[in-house]
Amino acid sequence: MVKAGVFFFFFILVAVVFLQLLSSSMVRPMLQLHPLSFFRDSTALCRSNLKPGPITFEPLEYNGSLPTLISHPYSWTKVANIVFLDLPVGTGFSYATTQAAHQSNPTMACHHAHEFLLKWLNDHQEFISNPFYVTGDSYSGQLVPIIGQLISQGNENGISPQINMKGYILGNPLTFPLEANYKFPFAHGMGLISDELFESLKKNCEGESFLNINPENVKCYNNYQTFRLLTDEVNENQILEARCEESNLLMPIQKEFGRSRLLLEKSKNIIGLDALPFVKCRSDWYDLSKYWANDESVRDALHVRKGSLERWSRCNKELDYVFTRYDVIPYHLNLSIKGYRSLVYSGDHDFVIAFLSTQAWIRSLNYSIIDEWRPWMVDDQIAGYTRSYSNKMTFATVKGGGHTAPEYKPNECLAMLRRWLSYRLL
Repeated sequence: MVKAGVFFFFFILVAVVFLQLLSSSMVRPMLQLHPLSFFRDSTALCRSNLKPGPITFEPLEYNGSLPTLISHPYSWTKVANIVFLDLPVGTGFSYATTQAAHQSNPTMACHHAHEFLLKWLNDHQEFISNPFYVTGDSYSGQLVPIIGQLISQGNENGISPQINMKGYILGNPLTFPLEANYKFPFAHGMGLISDELFESLKKNCEGESFLNINPENVKCYNNYQTFRLLTDEVNENQILEARCEESNLLMPIQKEFGRSRLLLEKSKNIIGLDALPFVKCRSDWYDLSKYWANDESVRDALHVRKGSLERWSRCNKELDYVFTRYDVIPYHLNLSIKGYRSLVYSGDHDFVIAFLSTQAWIRSLNYSIIDEWRPWMVDDQIAGYTRSYSNKMTFATVKGGGHTAPEYKPNECLAMLRRWLSYRLL
């Protein structure tokens, strides 16, 4: 419990391998050799702990029995102890006992996360000395920098326990309000729209926001409708993959990105789609989670409080959450000034939050480049491209990755994480 009436569900997965990569001291207990990561992923409404975890569901169509869990060979828990938290209240197994406590917004969610971490570390003193990283992707790009700043300020103000935060990690992060404008150059660069349409969009839509185009600007509006016509049937999570039948879940955040379905979790998983021979769509594979999480034996094993939640759903359409879109670039700047490390990565085939927009806000920080744009390799193949900055920020694209990259390129992303956590160049 964080405050009166608010109860958060969490679990921690402890790393057990790659000890030599992650610690300069080999005399500590195994538990303390690994970084501690706080992971908040995906959307404000949806919950999925599958992406970086050590287990996933066997990719078989649901047959009425309990879905089978299998080992995930590229789990991030191979290189870090990870605390998974159902945040904000109302997602996953987290719940509130009063209507007032059920209400939340990004600011409240970040304060809840900080309060939770302080209480959790008080109860788990063996992790206090571990290097700590705040981690997330997609919508969590709005939350992670704010949580990082709250931790930093708490440490400066002498709040106990002190959190040994070293930095943060973000994948395909939602960062600033005009991010969607980079869909135009991304679509052009990927060959989805013509040269002529792209030039016309630049000319006629200058000063307009992709999220709120003025219909009175007729030329821009018509160009935008043509853009929509050409791209509506593209799978925005990974433009090379077939577009499956959409979920009937409509999220409030959708309005911010128009048709982009920014955080509509309809076609995602951890392993590659060609590794799912019996499941036609990623969304079908993800749907297995609801059958598993609503099984009484599973709930007992997870120590879910009886009576706290009638039915678990991956996406809570009734969540009382106020979507306030922040420009969190100043938070990145503040954390950089204080010397925290950061790894920001993007799947280069993500049409939801294009890597071009991520590059743009990183450039706006105006830090000098210390490791120029170059390929990074996995198994003697180009896994993506990277550059590093003087503010201890590393940016990386993941070649062939979508929204988000670890779901499409798990091997490459694990290699990326392992190298970065061990202070090596990608």
